[in-house]
Formats: sequence, C-alpha cells, structure tokens
Amino acid sequence: MKASASTGKGFVNSNANMFDSPQQGRQLLGHCSIYESFLQHPLVIKALHSNHRTMLVIGDPTFSIRILYSCCRDQHCVRPWVAPFLSLHVDVRFGFGNPKKGGEWKMPGKEGSSLVEAKVPLLDSNDSRDGEEDLTRRVWVESKKLWHIVGPAIFSRIASYSMLVITQAFAGHLGDLELAAISITNNVVVGFDFGLLLGMASALETLCGQAYGAKKYYMLGVYMQRSWIVLFICCIFLLPIYLFATPVLKLLGQTEELAELSGEVSMWMIPLHFAFAFQFPLNRFLQSQLKTAAIAWVSLLALLVHVFVSWLFVFKLQFGVIGTAATINFSWWVLTLGLFCYTVWGGCPITWTGFSVEAFSGLWDFVKLSAASGLMLCLENWYYRILILMTGNLENAEIAIDALSICMTINGLEMMIPLAFFAGTGVRVANELGAGNGKGAKFATMVSVLTSVIIGLFFWTLILILHDKFGYIFSDSKAVLDEVNKLSLLLAFTILLNSVQPVLSGVAVGSGWQSYVAYINLGCYYLIGVPLGFLMGWVFNQGVMGIWAGMIFGGTATQTFILSWITIRCDWDGEAEKARLHLTKWADPKRETN
Repeated sequence: MKASASTGKGFVNSNANMFDSPQQGRQLLGHCSIYESFLQHPLVIKALHSNHRTMLVIGDPTFSIRILYSCCRDQHCVRPWVAPFLSLHVDVRFGFGNPKKGGEWKMPGKEGSSLVEAKVPLLDSNDSRDGEEDLTRRVWVESKKLWHIVGPAIFSRIASYSMLVITQAFAGHLGDLELAAISITNNVVVGFDFGLLLGMASALETLCGQAYGAKKYYMLGVYMQRSWIVLFICCIFLLPIYLFATPVLKLLGQTEELAELSGEVSMWMIPLHFAFAFQFPLNRFLQSQLKTAAIAWVSLLALLVHVFVSWLFVFKLQFGVIGTAATINFSWWVLTLGLFCYTVWGGCPITWTGFSVEAFSGLWDFVKLSAASGLMLCLENWYYRILILMTGNLENAEIAIDALSICMTINGLEMMIPLAFFAGTGVRVANELGAGNGKGAKFATMVSVLTSVIIGLFFWTLILILHDKFGYIFSDSKAVLDEVNKLSLLLAFTILLNSVQPVLSGVAVGSGWQSYVAYINLGCYYLIGVPLGFLMGWVFNQGVMGIWAGMIFGGTATQTFILSWITIRCDWDGEAEKARLHLTKWADPKRETN
C-alpha cells in the first residue's frame, strides 16, 4: 500500500468511530492502514505525536509532504495538507477498523465502500501562518545543528591561535632578535607548512562528513587512518623547509644573525610539524560526527598547559628562545594526544573500530583529493602573505607595514568566526549529501551563509564606527594611526567579503569540489588579484591602499561571485547522487555485504 501525490482530493470515512478523547483517537490512528503503510515507507523521515494530532514527515527527492491527522469528538476529520510553498495536492485513502474486535486493517477500495469524497483545498486562511511557523522551525533546527559545530570550532580556533600569540609574547620579553626569530618562524616556515597540511586534511571533511550522513560509520576511522598516512609522508617531504630554513631566509634577504637564529628555532619546531599530520585529521574526524565539545575541552586544556609551560620554561628555567619554541611543541602534542585518547578510549565507539589494513588501500585516490584540498586552501592562505610582501617593497614601507599588520591582526582574529563557519558548513553539507538529502544540503547552505553575513555586517559596522579608535590598541604613533584610519574602510569590506567566501568554500569542501575551486582560486587570486594590486599600487601610485584594494576587489570579490554563482545553480539532488556513488566507490565491499 502506498500513498500517492496526485490530484487534489482526499477521502474521509463517513462512518468513522466516535472518540471519547483525543488519546483514544490517536490510538486508533496508530492502527490506520495508511499510517502503517507510511511508517513502512522508505521515504518517511519521522512520526511526531501530540495530544491532538499525529504528524508524519515524508522526504522525497522532489518534494516533502506533511500529513496531519486531527481528532475531535463529534467526527473523525482526516485532513491532508502540504507545506504552503509547494504547489502540490495529496490523494490519500484511509481505512479504519476496530483493533479490539480483531478487525483487519486493509485499505478500502473506492467501489462498494462507505467512502465519501471530500474536496480538500490546498491552503486556507491558517495555512500561510502555519507555513511561516514551519519555515521558522526549520531555520531554528538547522541553526542549532550549525552552531553545535560552529560554537566549539570558534573557541578551539581561537585557543590554537592564542598559543602562537602567547609564544610570541613570551619571546618578546627575551629581546627584539628573539621576537623576530619566533615571528619569522611562525609566519614563514610554520605558516607555509600549516596551510598546506591543514588544506590536505580538509579532504576528510568531504569523506567523513558524507560517510557519517550515509551511516557508513566504520569508514570514518579508515578515512582518518588514510589521512594520517598521507600527511605523515607529506611531512617527511616537507622536512627540508625546516632543515634548510637558514639559507632560505638569507636568500630572501634576512640578516645573517636573524636567519641563523630563525633556522635554529625552526629545527626545534620539527615536532610541531609532525603533530599537524595527526591533529588535523583527528579534528576533522571528530568534527564530522558533531563531537565538537570534546575538541573544545581538549583545546582549553592545551591552552592552559601552554600558558603554564611557557611561564615555566621562559621565566623559571630560563631556557631562552629555544625553550619558547619547545613550549609550542609540548602544548600541540598535548592537544593531539588528548584528541587521540578521546577517540580510542571510548569517545567514538561506532566510528573507531581500531587500526585497519584497509587504510593502505585506495591511497592514490586519497592523495589526489588531499592534494586538491591542500592547493585550494594554500592559495587562499598565501594570498594575504603576498600582500604583506608587496607592501614591504613600497617607499616608507615601515609605517605601511605597521598599519597593515594592525589591520591584518584584527582581520585574523575576526576570521576565526568565518573559518568556523567554513568548518560547520562543510560538515552540514557533507552530512546531508551523504544522507541523500540534496534539498537539506541546500537549506543548510542558505542558513549558514545568512548567519555568517549577519555577523559580518555587525563587524563591518563596528569597524566603520571605530575606524579612528581601534588602532590605539596596538600603537601610539600618529603616523601609524593615520594610516590605519585610511585602511579601515578596506578592512571593513575585507571582513564583509570574508563572511561569505569561507562559507562558500565550506560548501565546496562538503560537496567535494576542491579541485574546481583550486583552479578558481588560482585564476582569481594570482591572475587577477595580484596583477591588479601591483597595477594599483605602483602604476597608479596608490600605495598600500591600492595594493590591498586591487587584491580584495579584484581577487576575493571575483572568487566570491563565481562561488556564489556555482552554488546558486547547483543541482543538489545530483550532488547527493554523486555522494552516494562516491561512497560506494570508497567503501569496502566486504563490509558492505555483511
């Protein structure tokens, strides 16, 4: 027995039993043949019960229907209706019997039955209000799912960012040379390494997110182990960046003394380098199954440990700049081992089933997806570093770099929010696509973009209001403050654009579009943004404002427009089918047949 969505007529049993109470009516409704057939139908999402009604939520690749049963004393009214934003009618036939008398629950036929045809209008005066309430409820439910990921993600990212800031703060108490060495190591050596490995690990947001949505839980652990293998091998190939940091920095024009000390600090940060290979996949593994609270608590523990160890090594034991570098190693491995212990010792009983030899199969396909993810995020991460390098070649570059650094610091702190939305959107879209719910992925995208834009508009307004005041947090120099005031407008629009762009990148990661977006980033950032910034900065003599404006409105704005166009025109049901085929390809056939 199946319910059909066709012509706009429902049928009501004119001889339906009288009910003494809504509870009795609901009990009888539980034995309706149509109710039973709906519960057994694969498209049924859930059944909801209240005192006066039973509601079925039905999912379909092309539409969703809600069947509403209302009970009253003088008659049994069965009223089908659909969401007001759908131009559909429902043809439903109901059969009733008496369970106490042993009656069979069969769907009555139209001929020879006591069915009276009842014309049911699609909408009435209350339907539009019900539809608005339904949309509001859906937004609220989706927002809760999104913030369940985004909230802890913001905290954990700020905690990780604070570790680097605290390390530089302690190094600043040792001397200017030590501060410069730590800053160059963090921003140049570790910054290059961090962006590439973080991007490669984001492949897990696609794979683990879709597998979790499809309820292929065992594959999450296998995917994470594959990522460990790929990132560990990549770390070995990237070791020369740390081993030969001194000659590279000299080649880039740094003084011999600074290059030597930075090279020594880089050698001591090799343990941090390998921690990335394990921590990033662990983070994505837990994040894709919504275990974000564990990530937040372990991040808090690592931050507290970092503060204590930094104080102990620098002030008490006086290990100098080497001790400062060692603290970040120690704290990051606390973070890594904390997440690993949570995963292995009972935190993920369904998705972690132990180490498996399956992790060594399909590595080449995994490498290709990881490389595309790494290239996609690296091209974004290095873009703003090029902005600082280009500014350093201007006349009177010292003031320009100071002002730009202040703006980039504020932008970096605020970026923790869009980057958290990047992670949250990627997980939500991947979960919905893995579950075969293309429209759910589309709705998750809309809610995420809208929420992030509202937050971006808040900070955009705040920067415009405090354009001549926020610089005092970092400097007392009038020349620097004046330059910051000039750059504040560009900072405001950068924050506004960044409230959309990372979210759309999250959609790309959740959908598995990394390779396409990598080409888009390459074209927008380096074929449009950088040349336009050079043109505005030097040819038109606009200085740092010209460089920044050219790179933002030429590169970032163009990339945001293209990603928006792709997302709007996306065939979400087609993407859900691609996700299903992708999961079938990557799943283990032996496990699938068991």
